[in-house]
Amino acid sequence: MENEEAAGKPNGGGETVPSGGGGGGGGGGGGGRYVQYNVLGNLFQVPSKYVPPIQPVGRGAYGIVCCATNAETKEEVAIKKIGNAFDNRIDAKRTLREIKLLCHMDHDNVIKIKDIIKPQDKENFNDVYIVYELMDTDLHQIIRSTQALTDDHCQYFLYQLLRGLKYVHSANVLHRDLKPSNLLLNANCDLKICDFGLARTTSETDFMTEYVVTRWYRAPELLLNCSEYTAAIDVWSVGCILMEIVTRETLFPGKDYVQQLGLITELLGSPDDSDLGFLRSDNARKYVKQLPHVSKRSFSQKFPNVSPLAIDLAEKMLVFDPSKRITGTFTTVSFS
Repeated sequence: MENEEAAGKPNGGGETVPSGGGGGGGGGGGGGRYVQYNVLGNLFQVPSKYVPPIQPVGRGAYGIVCCATNAETKEEVAIKKIGNAFDNRIDAKRTLREIKLLCHMDHDNVIKIKDIIKPQDKENFNDVYIVYELMDTDLHQIIRSTQALTDDHCQYFLYQLLRGLKYVHSANVLHRDLKPSNLLLNANCDLKICDFGLARTTSETDFMTEYVVTRWYRAPELLLNCSEYTAAIDVWSVGCILMEIVTRETLFPGKDYVQQLGLITELLGSPDDSDLGFLRSDNARKYVKQLPHVSKRSFSQKFPNVSPLAIDLAEKMLVFDPSKRITGTFTTVSFS
């Protein structure tokens, strides 16, 4: 999600428009009155309890995000508008999935939904507005910035990520799209996991879909189109994120599936038969075995400036065989 600098300006001086018979936002605020704001050419129509300054803070594939203040609670919030939310069935399911999951979650390291703004016309609406707690930035922005990151920073980020992930996994939910841009931060370095649009419960029968995890953070079992996978896919992503925090470079920046798998084996070495037990497909096994044999590289030699304890933790997460990866149930992190 890209940060934006321009401030949103009220449309027509923040003119209120009558509610179409409905109440205000999910909390019924605003006295049934709505206000329109033009934000980067996008019309935001929200209950009047959300007052200026209305400023854009991010833009993504699924909409634009603005900050505002809830006049009733004096709390700053982030409002995400998903325009034409029902035009694409897959996108609509992602939105519904995120709402359903986050409304049931309550943890310091998982982003909270504060409100779902009710449409004025409940029978005929195209846009969905979700109100979240407001954060200042995300881990991707911090990693790419000139902000100095100490071992204490890295440990605190990782501790919170593991703590939040332990909670998510305890609810039998796989996030399936962990990456730095989905880890929100504030000025106090508090971290919250966001974007549960690709998450699935382990009890869902159709949750083993192909479209999961941005390629750079994708575990080998997903690259090899494994039909079944576990919470170990999230642990792999955490290992990639850990190394990206401490080196400030993407660990496996593959341009496609083939190069992605090649970058992984260049570091971890070629898997042997004992590492391929998770593969049910003969074709996948044959593909892996025909790849050029590569010897394992030493993490400590490749990353000489990284703390030995961070290296040790990353090596336990970045294991080719998912059954041999460390689990995400621990939260003790120390690099010293």
